[in-house]
Amino acid sequence: MKVGLFGGSFNPVHFGHVGLAKWVIEHTDLNELWLLVSPNNPLKPADMLTPEEQRLEAVRKAVKDIPHVVASDFEFALPRPSYTADTLRALQTAFPLYDFTLVIGEDNWTLFDRWREHDYILANYRIFVYPRHPKTTNTFDKSDISNTPNSPITPNNPIIPNVPITPKGVFYLAEAPLFDISSTQIRNNLKQ
Repeated sequence: MKVGLFGGSFNPVHFGHVGLAKWVIEHTDLNELWLLVSPNNPLKPADMLTPEEQRLEAVRKAVKDIPHVVASDFEFALPRPSYTADTLRALQTAFPLYDFTLVIGEDNWTLFDRWREHDYILANYRIFVYPRHPKTTNTFDKSDISNTPNSPITPNNPIIPNVPITPKGVFYLAEAPLFDISSTQIRNNLKQ
């Protein structure tokens, strides 16, 4: 079974997350898409997060009517902070017959060489990269992108200069919709 992993703090979950999840499950070869609610993202201050159970419940409600898309609390039982490589190892142990694919935003892909054990992730898992914002879509050489998980970004693409593209593949979902919203924007608007 092919399972996509769309991780995040979801602080809060919003229509961009939901719309993208729906698009990914309808337009790729994934059988399921799991929205992995991160209890403690190492790149974000923990004291700014809504309690994890509340965020999980909000994600469950947001995706309850989308077939093959589920909210997951898998990382809640893992050591914190949550590192993707550790989560992937634990998932592979728990579900040895599943073929996992990471689903990340283009903004995260441009920082991917700073992720802990990014070389392990690239060597063992497919990655689907979705457009994050119109201003960031220039990071990809359009001659090297794919809008389906059939043609990987080529090794010539200098997205991350020192990270080679591996046999598992990195796929740019060029046709995925853009959502001009972020959890940070929502939190800032609520403060105002």
